[in-house]
Order: sequence, then structure tokens, then C-alpha cells
Amino acid sequence: MRGGTIMDATLIAASPSTKNRSGRRDPEMSQTKKGNQWYFGMKAHIGVDAKSGLAHTVKTTTAKVHDARMTDDLTREDDRVIFGDKGYVSDKRKRAARGSDILWAVQ
Repeated sequence: MRGGTIMDATLIAASPSTKNRSGRRDPEMSQTKKGNQWYFGMKAHIGVDAKSGLAHTVKTTTAKVHDARMTDDLTREDDRVIFGDKGYVSDKRKRAARGSDILWAVQ
């Protein structure tokens, strides 16, 4: 029996070095700023079942992809409550949830 999803992302660091044969950084990686620190690499976006604690969805993107762009990929059609930080919910999504039976629990 499912009822909700907990979602978050983590940065996966990669070497920003250009000291390789091609003299370039990996094109599948990008940089992003978290707080006052810059990171180069990818992000793992993870959706976890709120009841069992088991991961049901894992998506990887370049580091510069905003968390809110991954919300639809991490939630399931029958979710009734969604737990996530403020990066996952936009004002538009909050307004849409008011008229539905989905509860957003934002940290």
C-alpha cells in the first residue's frame, strides 16, 4: 500500500580537470553552486516510498538541472503526500495542489 514519496537530490562530484587527451571536461557533467561553494559533476535525484523507505525512482542529471524540473519524474500517480525541500515545489505547483487531494510537506 503506497501513499507518499520522499524526494531529494545529492551531488556526485567529478574531477573538473582538463588535463586529459582531449583537453576538455566531460560534456555530461556541469557545475552548480550550492551555498557559497561551486561543484562540478552530476546530481542523483531519488524518490523513496514514505511508508517502506525503499527507493522507487533514481534519475541522474547534470549538476545544473534544478530540482523542481525532476518533481514529476520522482512522484507516482497514486501519491497522496509528497515530502521534499523547497527546491522541489514551485508556486504554480502549490496552487495546483490546493484544489487536489495531494498534500505537500515542504521543509
